[in-house]
Amino acid sequence: MNSHARGPRLPSPRGPLSAAVAARLRGTGPLPRPAEAGEADPYGDDLQLALYLCYELHYRGFAGVGPEPEWDPDLLRVRAALEGRFLSALRADTPGHDSLDDALAALLAEPVEGSGVTHFLCAEGELWQLREYAAQRSLYHLKEADPHAWVLPRLWGRAKAGMAAVEFDEFGGGRADRIHARLFAALMTDLGLDAAYGGYLDAARAEMLAVVNLMSLFGLHRGLRGALVGHFADVEITSSPGSRRLAEAMRRTGAGPSAEFFYDEHVAADAVHEQVVRHEVIGGLLVEEPELAADVTFGIDTTEYLEDRLARRLLADWRAGRSSLRTPLTPEISHTS
Repeated sequence: MNSHARGPRLPSPRGPLSAAVAARLRGTGPLPRPAEAGEADPYGDDLQLALYLCYELHYRGFAGVGPEPEWDPDLLRVRAALEGRFLSALRADTPGHDSLDDALAALLAEPVEGSGVTHFLCAEGELWQLREYAAQRSLYHLKEADPHAWVLPRLWGRAKAGMAAVEFDEFGGGRADRIHARLFAALMTDLGLDAAYGGYLDAARAEMLAVVNLMSLFGLHRGLRGALVGHFADVEITSSPGSRRLAEAMRRTGAGPSAEFFYDEHVAADAVHEQVVRHEVIGGLLVEEPELAADVTFGIDTTEYLEDRLARRLLADWRAGRSSLRTPLTPEISHTS
């Protein structure tokens, strides 16, 4: 393997699966047997990190790892086993809606007194908790629109046009300085965090890895294109009210102008996106492929399931006064310093 300086460094392993995959990427050891994936906790640190390592080869890769492992047949067999374990668990464990209409209606029903992470951060979150939230979510937001772009060649007509319109906004509408991933990096700078891509991979919990891995799982498989559209719909429909609360939390704690702007931008943009996704992307997809309605529903339900698992973990840690990260952050750095 050649030596590539770009990309984040390989993280520390969290068990035998992730250790073996990391060793393979370094060229220093054999892969695990695919059967070993079937014995691992599908939501645990080891399997989720091993899967993340496999998926990241399709994004920016890792420092010191060349391009060859992306299509290594043996590594792909291991990835398939990891995916199979994760996907089977999701199909068994996710509470499902009876219909797509029911799933969408649940997303659109904003509770008067919510109890989720954004409600907590808006009402009583402290700056250290906002910093941890940004560090965890950086694994998602610094690649925010990338996994969804994989579905574009798998759509046509209204669904493709609607999806491309929303993705165009996510990628800055043609302006590099307005790419949402770059805006999130500016938010991290305001919060005194390392804005480097993948900078908090070692610190992120398994629950966060699962949220990110779900996007890649759906995006990389043509057979899961309906689920990817469901995931995208969930993100866009729930984003605006949540972003409003997070913008208020940033203002209340004095997090900084870029931190406020990122969420203010999403309040306005995602309110429009929600309409496009429901009427054009989902509506257009089901005109062409009505049999995918159940897959779209599955995508919504699994997204909610994994986000709820993450929320429970964050809130349990914060309410107990402890860090939600595997490695606590350095002391707060003022954006004015």
